[in-house]
Amino acid sequence: MKYKIAICDDEQDQIEYITSIAASWSAHEGHNCETLAFASAEAFLFEYEADKAYDILLLDVEMKNINGIELAKRIRKDSSRAEIIFITSHFEFIGEGYEVDALHYLIKPISADKLMQVLTRAAEKLSIEPPSVVISCEGKTVKLYESDILYVESLLHYIVIHTKDKEYKIKENISVFENKLSDDFYHIHRSYLVSLKHITRISRTCVNIGSTKLPLSRGKYDDINRAFIEHN
Repeated sequence: MKYKIAICDDEQDQIEYITSIAASWSAHEGHNCETLAFASAEAFLFEYEADKAYDILLLDVEMKNINGIELAKRIRKDSSRAEIIFITSHFEFIGEGYEVDALHYLIKPISADKLMQVLTRAAEKLSIEPPSVVISCEGKTVKLYESDILYVESLLHYIVIHTKDKEYKIKENISVFENKLSDDFYHIHRSYLVSLKHITRISRTCVNIGSTKLPLSRGKYDDINRAFIEHN
């Protein structure tokens, strides 16, 4: 497996130590890992804006300005499912990790064996993560999880991907994009592709995604009902 790992710590010796452990772990487990190091939360966020496709984040809690907890909260706002591992010198911060679904806390000085165990746990969780699709939008690389996609709308040479939190407009053919997704999605109309998991109502002429009504092509009523039943 290939994993993208970020280490964010304002102490250079810690960065070097954690990087070496991550390298040993990837070699031992046979994983192809890209490990990037950042000396501050701000430095990480600058790169993160252009590419959000990180798998494992090792975050120092006690960083200046933006600390590791605050950084994790910002990342979770993007619906990121990256596995977050906090590194701290103080036990009192541990309770704050529940809000961002942290995988583990490591107390300094970090045990190499313990970190390798936690990285293995992260890899195990990532191996069963839900399906996703990577898109390029406004010069940024974005990983979208299928469970967050409500429906896709075709507009001339573009598509708009409607998710729970925002919309993404990209230059893509809707049929080409459909082929990148699992069979949890159904083409209800030449201009609309919907998530079967988010359908709330089906009538002869339209499909409801929450309060949004989308047109259903003639002759597709029986097929979409069958697909909806099979996938729910």
